[in-house]
Amino acid sequence: MIKYLMNQKNPSSHYIYIDLIIDTIKSDTLRLQLPAWRPGRYELGNFAKNVKRVDAFNEKNEAIPYTKLNKDLWEINTKNCNYIKVTYSYYAAELNAGACFADTMQLYVNPVHCCLAVEGRTHEEHQVELQVPDTYKIATSMVVDGKTLKAMNYEELVDSPFIASANIQSDVYTENNIKFHLHFVGECKPDWQKIKTDFSAFTRKQLEFWGGCPVDDYHFLFQVLPHKFYHGVEHQKNTVIAIGPGYAINGGATYEDILGVGCHELFHTWNIKYIRPAEMLPYDYTKENYARTGYVYEGFTTYYGDKLLLSSSVFSNEDYFKTLQERLVKHFHNFGRYNLSVAHSSWETWLDGYVPGVPYRKTNIYDEGNLIAFILDTKIMRATSNKKCLRDVCVLLYERFGKKNKGYSEQDIIGLVNEVSGENHTEFFTNFVYTPNDFEVPLKEAFDYLGIEFHKEKNVHTCEHYFGFKVMDNGPFVRVTLVAPYSPAWKSGLFAGDEIMAVNGIMVKNNFNHWLQYFLNEDEIHLTVNSNEHLKTLILQKDKKGNSYFFNPVLKLNSSNPETLKRFEVWKKF
Repeated sequence: MIKYLMNQKNPSSHYIYIDLIIDTIKSDTLRLQLPAWRPGRYELGNFAKNVKRVDAFNEKNEAIPYTKLNKDLWEINTKNCNYIKVTYSYYAAELNAGACFADTMQLYVNPVHCCLAVEGRTHEEHQVELQVPDTYKIATSMVVDGKTLKAMNYEELVDSPFIASANIQSDVYTENNIKFHLHFVGECKPDWQKIKTDFSAFTRKQLEFWGGCPVDDYHFLFQVLPHKFYHGVEHQKNTVIAIGPGYAINGGATYEDILGVGCHELFHTWNIKYIRPAEMLPYDYTKENYARTGYVYEGFTTYYGDKLLLSSSVFSNEDYFKTLQERLVKHFHNFGRYNLSVAHSSWETWLDGYVPGVPYRKTNIYDEGNLIAFILDTKIMRATSNKKCLRDVCVLLYERFGKKNKGYSEQDIIGLVNEVSGENHTEFFTNFVYTPNDFEVPLKEAFDYLGIEFHKEKNVHTCEHYFGFKVMDNGPFVRVTLVAPYSPAWKSGLFAGDEIMAVNGIMVKNNFNHWLQYFLNEDEIHLTVNSNEHLKTLILQKDKKGNSYFFNPVLKLNSSNPETLKRFEVWKKF
C-alpha cells in the first residue's frame, strides 16, 4: 500500500504539505514520477514546477540521498531500507476545475497534480490521509473512511479529485439505481429541486442513450466562484465543474452553463474515460499523448452535451438553436479553419490548444468536432431512411472498444460510420476532418434535411460587419482582437493587439462603434492607433463590393413542412 499524508501548516500560504509513505521496499532504488499533464486537458502542465523541497528519510528518520533524473522524475537510494518517507510541499493557488487550491476555507486536490507515482507499484492500493479540522466534510468518488480516502490503484487515485471543507452543500438523486451526488462549494444557494429535476432528466437520457452505465456511483463537484467562470473536467466516476458567479447559479445564462457542462462531463464517462483512442490507452503521464481524434472525444461529447439537453426536454428547440448558433459563430469567425484541419488541430492541442495562439493558425476541436458530429448524424439518417444515426456509432464504440478496454484508431471511426450508414463516407472525412475547410456546404445540407432554416444576419457591430475586425474594451479605448484576412482593416495595416484611441480625430471613450457608425459614409475613416507603443494613423475604406466579414448565423425550425418536421423529431430523440 502507498500512503500520502496531507496537511496545511499555514492555509493562507496555499501550500499543501505531503508525506509519501512507502513500505515493503525490496530494491536498492525507487523512482518517483510526477505526471506532466492531466487527462481532459491535452497539453503539458509540468506540475513539478509547483513542488517545493523534496526530502527522503529512512526508518530511523535519517536523510537518504536522491537524484532528480529529469523535470518530474526522482530516484531515491533505498539500499538497506524497508520503509521510506518522502516529504515535499505543493503550491495550490489555482481555483478551476482541474487544478489544486488550498486556503483557510478548503483543501481541494486533483491528485494527478501532486501525488508522486512509485514506479512498479502503481497497481497497489493508494490512500490519502487528510489532516483537516473535524468540521470539514469530504466530497469525492473515492471510498472515505473518516479522514482517509482509499483508491484501488494509482490510476483511480489520479482520476479522483476531492474537496475537504466545512462549507460543502450536498444532495443526491437516483437514476437506474445509481446515485448521482451533487456537491457545491462556495457562496451560493442551490435550488435543489430545480437542479435535481433537470440533472435527472439528462442523466436518464444518457443512460438510455448508452444502454446502461459503467459506474455505480457518480459525483458532481461544483466549485462556485464569485465572478463569471466556466470550466469542467471529466473523470470516470466524477467531474469537477467550476462555475460563477454564485449569485446567478439558479437561472439565466449561468444556470444554462451548469446544465451544459454537467451534461457534457457526464457524457465523457463513456466517451474518453472508457472509449479511448489507442494513443491514450493506457495514459502515459510522462509525455504528450498525441491523437488526431479530438473531434471524437471532445467534439462528439460537445455535440451530445448540447443535444441530449434537447432530447431530454431540459432545453427547448430555441435553447438548443441558441447554443448551436454559438458553435457556428466560433466556426465562421475563425479563419484558422482554412489553415489547420480539426484532426490536425487535435494533434496540436499539445502545442497551443488552450490559448488563442497566433492569428489564423488553428481550429477548435470542441466546436469544429461538434459540427462534424452534427453533419455525420444527419448523413447517417439520410443513408438509412432515418433508422440509424450517430448514436449507433457511439454505442458500437462502447461495445467493441470501451467495454473491452481496447483503444480505437482513426480508421475505426471512419469504418464504423461507413458500417452504420451502409455508405462510404471516407471522402467526407478526407475533405472536412483531415483537410482545412469551410463547413458551410455540408452544414446547409444537414439543416435542409432537418427543416432548419439557416440565415446570415448582419452583424450589429460596425467594425465587424463593414471593416472586418473585432475589438474588446480596454479602458476608454478598444483593443483589436481579430482582423479578417484581406478585409479593409487588414489592408489598412490594423492587426490584433493594436489599441484604437481616436476616430477622425475624436477620442474614443467607450463609444468606438458609435463613432465608426457616425462616419460610415465618409470616403475614408482615420484611426489613431497605439501599435506597440507607437502612435499611427491608419486609413479605413469600406469594401466597395459590400462584403460582410463577420455575419451572425440564425437558426429557426421550419414547422410548415411535415416531412422535414418528422425527420427533425426523429433526430431530436437522440
